[in-house]
Amino acid sequence: MPEPLLIAEQVSRHYRLPRETVFGAPHVVRALNDISFTLQAGRSLGVVGESGSGKSTLARLVMALEKPDAGHVRFAGQDLAALDASALRRARAGFQMVFQDPYGSLDPRRTVRQTVSEPLAVLHGAARGEQRERADEVMAAVGLRSSDLDKYPHEFSGGQRQRIAIARALITRPRLIVADEPVSALDVSVQAQVLNLMQDLQDRYGVTYLFISHDIAVVDLVCDEVLVLQHGVVVERGATREVFNHPQHDYTRTLLAAAPQAERPVLQP
Repeated sequence: MPEPLLIAEQVSRHYRLPRETVFGAPHVVRALNDISFTLQAGRSLGVVGESGSGKSTLARLVMALEKPDAGHVRFAGQDLAALDASALRRARAGFQMVFQDPYGSLDPRRTVRQTVSEPLAVLHGAARGEQRERADEVMAAVGLRSSDLDKYPHEFSGGQRQRIAIARALITRPRLIVADEPVSALDVSVQAQVLNLMQDLQDRYGVTYLFISHDIAVVDLVCDEVLVLQHGVVVERGATREVFNHPQHDYTRTLLAAAPQAERPVLQP
């Protein structure tokens, strides 16, 4: 078996809060404690847990937006925290992020072309001709038109804006996409469209997904494996259907029991 694309080795991240009194010790929030996992190229790993479980902290560490207090995050064999600024900039072309709020993650003052092309310009220093060509390519890949590149975010629906955000993530041709609650702000019918798109892109381009979500139904639909976080600790991990059909930890059972059953996205076969 080839080396995993993404490896987390005993990763911990703690935050010190302001002192409540002059002489009191600062409180420490242990957001992640001794987290370890691997993710093979072309696979999807879902990370589930309640708010405050450490999901978004994990996403920031994988994106090298923060450094772990202990342990290592390795992408394609490289320890991201050990890279200097120049090497990290080069490495970033290989991993991109899709955020929860498709409108909030797009600058309303910039055209779609400016937004989508920016990672290619910043990380690759691509010439304008290459930027135009790649922008047309990724817009087609997410089911939008080249003419949409000259519009502004407010001219699109929520589902279309998330497609634009995915196009922006795809333009550097990354091997890994970290998706942080990518469909939670969308209606159920639109969620299905975006999830179908993400699966289609994985089939076509071999993209690897780290899928952060509180929605167990969505993770069950799209992820090969799942990691369950509680208070910054991994309490369960395994094949998604196995974990959800036969949970071994009380916390996983609690999450499953609390998951709404009325509506869920329906993916195309």
